Amino acid sequence: MSSTVQPTTLVNDPDRLEARLKEIPKEPGVYFMRDSHDQILYIGKSKCLRTRVRSYFRDFHGHMPRIAVMVMQIVDIEFIVTDTEAEALALEANLIKQNQPHFNVLLKDDKKYPYLCVTWSEDYPRIFITRKRRKSLKDRYYGPYVDVGLLRSTLNLVKRIFPLRQRPQPVHRDRPCLNYDIGRCPGVCQQLISPEDYHKTLQRVVMVFQGRTTELVDILTTQMERAAEDLKFELAARLRDQIRGLERLCADQKVALPDDTVSRDAIALAIADKYACVQIFQVRAGRLVGRLGFTADAESGTPGEILQRVLEDHYQTVEAVEIPAVILAQHELPESEILTDYLSQRRGRKVSVEVPQRQTKADLIEMVERNAQYELARTQAAADRNIQALQDLAIALDLPDLPKRIEGYDISHIQGSDAVASQVVFVDGMPAKQHYRHYKIKNPEVKPGHSDDFASMAEVIRRRFRRYATDPTKQRLGNPDWPDLVMIDGGKGQLSAVVEVLKELNLLQEINVVSLAKKREEIFLPGESMPLVTEADQPGVQLLRRLRDEAHRFAISFHRKKRTDRMRRSRLSEIPGLGQHRQKELLAAFRSIDYIREASPEQLATVPGIGPQLAQQIYEYFHPQPEELQSEEPQTEEVEGSASLK
Repeated sequence: MSSTVQPTTLVNDPDRLEARLKEIPKEPGVYFMRDSHDQILYIGKSKCLRTRVRSYFRDFHGHMPRIAVMVMQIVDIEFIVTDTEAEALALEANLIKQNQPHFNVLLKDDKKYPYLCVTWSEDYPRIFITRKRRKSLKDRYYGPYVDVGLLRSTLNLVKRIFPLRQRPQPVHRDRPCLNYDIGRCPGVCQQLISPEDYHKTLQRVVMVFQGRTTELVDILTTQMERAAEDLKFELAARLRDQIRGLERLCADQKVALPDDTVSRDAIALAIADKYACVQIFQVRAGRLVGRLGFTADAESGTPGEILQRVLEDHYQTVEAVEIPAVILAQHELPESEILTDYLSQRRGRKVSVEVPQRQTKADLIEMVERNAQYELARTQAAADRNIQALQDLAIALDLPDLPKRIEGYDISHIQGSDAVASQVVFVDGMPAKQHYRHYKIKNPEVKPGHSDDFASMAEVIRRRFRRYATDPTKQRLGNPDWPDLVMIDGGKGQLSAVVEVLKELNLLQEINVVSLAKKREEIFLPGESMPLVTEADQPGVQLLRRLRDEAHRFAISFHRKKRTDRMRRSRLSEIPGLGQHRQKELLAAFRSIDYIREASPEQLATVPGIGPQLAQQIYEYFHPQPEELQSEEPQTEEVEGSASLK
């Protein structure tokens, strides 16, 4: 038998290390550290690749423990040469996001802080608050903001100052809604404003969230004076009201700085055992216009490295006009020169990074750090509550270890129709939505008029774990996909059905499973006829309830979507020549059956794949012609008479 020989690490092979270092050029670029499994350990950048990479192996025992451990695992080094340090910074940021190397400083995407999204990908963009940052080349995100209350009040005030699109979908197809009548919306649903003019209004709104409110007020003031000179008094009055609204918005944002003409960002962090909470204060013309928050692993790097990573990630996503002239940092950045060159190149003017030591600038950094400390205390308190709940649950269920990953399952249907199931996952007591799953029930016995929750739950559990039964060597312990606890929404019947499936798969001894009944909030264990004795206010029981409620919500939302899609398709499926693809095109264009019914043949024909003839058929289906009155000629009467004799 031949065995695979593990490659030697570079530390243990000095000749190969020296040869590899000589191959690395003295130019700017990005380098990769790989281990024996060809996994990327670390991605870095430098203005001189050879010098930077060589520094890891020169007295590497003097490095931080994290870096020393990494160096002992390096088997190979790769690199990409760039023309400038700025290009290296941008490339490094993209590669880190794609590969998520273990030894890089990684920002946590915990969706705790909300963003403001502007959907520039649409003809009439929307502006709304979201906690999900989707990948889009055109849509623009601002944040993440620490104070969601202030963000909501600012957005509500902005929507009162400027007429903006208020709804994701129009209320009426043939006329605007009340928002147009009261001046809150320019009538985008009926295209009463051109996309170009609407974009101009939205660009003014965006200036508020870019911290350029003072600049916007100056622009509006100039336009107001020009409108008054041209005797356009209604326009001048609208501009005056917008200026007053913006001045109210800025009234409570004043920060005591001696020079209120300078725009600067101040960044600081607070570190504990596991978490590093970072905050950025955006000061524009002496006003605090935004507080951004980030969370990182405290052990992923030094304070300076964490600050550098946050700044690089943040400024990659902002527009050039949002980059300030001065950035105040709590700690020295390890690669500040590369960062300042990159930001200066993007801004078109010099950008400096300073570590203030005295006077007002140092006071500003201290204020940012104090706010980061408060946020860190909140984060630690939430983590402690979750740990307490997991410990209580482990004691109540007699588990050998804390249930790090808990899965919850629920079934949703209406008398057997559109039956679906949900799988939700809590990791460390918090929802991990990237692991959520939907299941469509495939059991032919479950159909409209006949439901079987026991069989449906058994089917879902069998589909979830059958790959472990077919491959007994598949890793269980230590596998992030393997649950420490499975919670079934239901009573003894659902639990018994699941236990039978786990016996069939030979997994009953490996999976901890319980059920939580809705009626009395009772917890049942396999093989026990009586529920577990617990208290309603136990942290572990409350955690199971949160898991159950989330599974219920996730299942119902999928069931409603499936039922709505079926009801839409059922009406359109009756039209000859209208297949599933064309049905989807129609629904994408008109959004609902009611709007399709109200559309004219000419409007229907504008949908891709719907020609004039098919458009006329669709129109006639929703607008049947009344039957022609039968004539009263004798011949017709004879036919009717003969028919009646039959």
